[in-house]
Amino acid sequence: MITDSICAFMPSPWRRLFCSFFFIGAAIAAWGTIDSLGANRTQDGALSEAAATKKIAAWVVEHTVNGQKAEFMVVLVDQADLRLTAALSTKTEKGRFVYDTLRNKSQTTQGPILQWLREHGIEYRSFYIVNAILVKGSRAIAEELAARPEVARVEGNPHIQNSLPQPAPVELYRDVQRPETIEPGINYTHAPDVWAMGFTGQGMVVGSADSGVRWTHNALRAHYRGWDGQNVDHDYNWHDAIHDSSGNPCGNDSPVPCDDDGHGTHTTGTTVGDDGAGNQIGMAPGAKWIACRNEAEGIGSPARYIECMEFFLAPYPVHGTPNDGDPSKAPYLTNNSWGCIPQDGCSPSTLQAAVDAQVAAGIMMVVAAGNDGPNCSTVVYPPCIYEAAYTVGALFTGADTIAPFSSRGPVIIDQSNRMKPNITAPGTQTRSSVNTSDDAYGTRTGTSMATPHVAGAVALLWSARAELQNDISSTRSVLDRAAVHILDGVCDGGPPVTPNNTYGKGRLDILAAVKARAIPTPRPRPTPRPRPTH
Repeated sequence: MITDSICAFMPSPWRRLFCSFFFIGAAIAAWGTIDSLGANRTQDGALSEAAATKKIAAWVVEHTVNGQKAEFMVVLVDQADLRLTAALSTKTEKGRFVYDTLRNKSQTTQGPILQWLREHGIEYRSFYIVNAILVKGSRAIAEELAARPEVARVEGNPHIQNSLPQPAPVELYRDVQRPETIEPGINYTHAPDVWAMGFTGQGMVVGSADSGVRWTHNALRAHYRGWDGQNVDHDYNWHDAIHDSSGNPCGNDSPVPCDDDGHGTHTTGTTVGDDGAGNQIGMAPGAKWIACRNEAEGIGSPARYIECMEFFLAPYPVHGTPNDGDPSKAPYLTNNSWGCIPQDGCSPSTLQAAVDAQVAAGIMMVVAAGNDGPNCSTVVYPPCIYEAAYTVGALFTGADTIAPFSSRGPVIIDQSNRMKPNITAPGTQTRSSVNTSDDAYGTRTGTSMATPHVAGAVALLWSARAELQNDISSTRSVLDRAAVHILDGVCDGGPPVTPNNTYGKGRLDILAAVKARAIPTPRPRPTPRPRPTH
């Protein structure tokens, strides 16, 4: 495509801006086709060939030319209604309702398509957190499926190359093994003051969606939910969503936690890490962690991301399936320092239902804003663009100054003009655990490093304020009101204001949040069921 060529050869900042406008235009065009589809149906309810083609994403069309096969997501029209979870109060109630409702919807609606796929010997994987089916097939198969009336759209499953923050040179690790003080980012957000009150994240479980974790690292092993001090059990605590990589150091379907890049070991360390010997690298050292690997050496895909979100919603054994899921073992929140890049073929809407389902279940998703600043409207990658995501920008560590790479709002790729990020936290030269050995530490810089500061802060807050647990709206409100406000107007079209599209509500201050007076979010009353008449 000519447009793809223009995007590929533009300088990076302009390419992102141009491509953002291109994808917005494409989204508008796609929505414009919906009203016309009804007039293009055959007598049996299927769509005509021309109408069906309009439901197929451009990425799928491009990657199925000349008889090629590609992976694509067949998204059904009928999606589960999770609004009733707002009336439920506990994590257990929310998780069970969401899990049962989503699975029931997929089981009652996907049957005819799955039977057709089996009859034709076509590879597929069924998902429930989004009512969708991952299919590997040709253009003809995509068109056949798109013509079905129960199919809403056919979206691509591209491989997404995440630009992961690179570690400092290995030789520096020796110089930073034993710091004299708690890490600067941890101090600057006042986590040690919360520890002094007796709250270290105890009782909380954080899910790491990343490149994996070196679970045996000295700063992480004692905090792994699968380790009891003597024995290890990875069931319900670890899942590998990488099934088809080549030459990966962790292989595929690893039965034990493994990190093929070091990124996930680093972010998990900033969330919960502490080796008990002076390496106080984590915000919530009393919390536990579990993990799902959704990237192979930085390469993710919509299917990998969705698979991990299914696992966190209802974890299952290493050799089990989502049907064995147990929502009572779900983490309280997840750290997400990754993105699904539209320019690589990820549709802005692909992950929306999965993110919404996590939040409906009371699982708070803390998400990196991305490293595409300093231009405005560079918050462009799902899931950070969504309202349901608590999106984190990066500050220079130790200062209330935005890092130039930190992505800014407003979000325009979905036409929402939504203000992002939500909050900012330290994100430069962050020292944490690395995957080269069990006692290795190193520094990385990025919004990936700012995000686990906030995830760990949520664990501290929920440890200290049990009434806020799984009440995501109230939790966000408390964190927002407690943040140190920082004025800015560069991306807001006017004089300096707060909140704004550079710093969000401001810099994270977890001590102020713990001490803040909560303003509980009113819970809607359940709709009474009509009494039967006789």
